[in-house]
Amino acid sequence: MEIDEKDIDILKTIADEETRSPDHISETTDIPLSTVNYRVKQLREAGVIRNDHYDIDLAALGFEITFVIQIFADYDEDHSDLGQRLAEIDGITQVYFTAGETDYLVIAQLTGPEMVEDLINTLERIDGVGRTISTYTISTLYDGHEPLQQISRETLYNQLLE
Repeated sequence: MEIDEKDIDILKTIADEETRSPDHISETTDIPLSTVNYRVKQLREAGVIRNDHYDIDLAALGFEITFVIQIFADYDEDHSDLGQRLAEIDGITQVYFTAGETDYLVIAQLTGPEMVEDLINTLERIDGVGRTISTYTISTLYDGHEPLQQISRETLYNQLLE
């Protein structure tokens, strides 16, 4: 799919305004509502927009602990199998296969010490997990849950438009 300025303006508004409302996007960008609807449909079909989700504040639900875990693998199998098993663990919200000394970086959202202990015990029992280094976060300074919030419109124009 070829991206143009209107597509970038729509995507940037979705991220910056944290909205899924075509009416709000149209009002913010001055792009006609019919065009917004058409472009969003095209962006969905191209896979650029993946879903229509409502953001949920996990901390407000009681999942106040963000736990960051480095995993050093000890395996002879395909890395994607271990990564999939990590992704299936209760509380783990993100799994990254990485380059460098750490094999995986895992982010978990947990409710308290019992859930932390359960997660660590579960990780210790998984074949292929050699060792872990866990970091208990004290506070969240920034949570860029909308990927385009930290990329300026100018950068998007420069990088995506020909």
